[in-house]
Amino acid sequence: MIQSSGFPTQYIPLVESAGGLIFDCDGTLVDSMPLHFLAWHQTMLRYGLRLPEDRFYALGGMPSHRIIEMLAAEQSVEVDAQHAAIEKEQAFLERLHLLEPIDSVLEIARAHRGVKPISVASGGFRKIITRQLEIIECLDWFDAIVTAEDTSRHKPEPDVFLEAARRMGVAPEKCLVFEDADLGVEAARRAGMPCIDIRSFYTAKRIPVA
Repeated sequence: MIQSSGFPTQYIPLVESAGGLIFDCDGTLVDSMPLHFLAWHQTMLRYGLRLPEDRFYALGGMPSHRIIEMLAAEQSVEVDAQHAAIEKEQAFLERLHLLEPIDSVLEIARAHRGVKPISVASGGFRKIITRQLEIIECLDWFDAIVTAEDTSRHKPEPDVFLEAARRMGVAPEKCLVFEDADLGVEAARRAGMPCIDIRSFYTAKRIPVA
């Protein structure tokens, strides 16, 4: 039974009727996006690249190296995108002690683990995603965890969600996605999956940068 007072009651029938649940991680299960932005800000400064906060949120779900490649091309800066992405992820890991769960969404996963198939589908790297799930003590809840390394195409393409559905053994149209970013919502649409955009009831924290 869902006990979270923060989860809108109008979504409960949709959750209960789904054959499987698919959760994004960053910004959906954990309020990590402000910490990611601080890590981005710190790292991009070193490379002479600009990533405004609003655009950072608009790119949620895209792998770090893809974002860096795009910024470098736009701003005519030569960057080893893979190396810079590793630096950015390390800067994020250094802030993990500040990580907080999004309880209203985490409660949905808690209520349905072992009841119906549930999975995580993220554009982040596996090391980063699994570490976050360990910190909020839910890593062993999920029947599948799909990350950037598992597909060649990323959000807004549907591949990560379709792979999660495949691993759960649930038809895509029977899956329900939980997301917090436009790219992820579009990926769910392309996968033919209904989606709950948690921004309709949860607002991520913002952390000012100097």
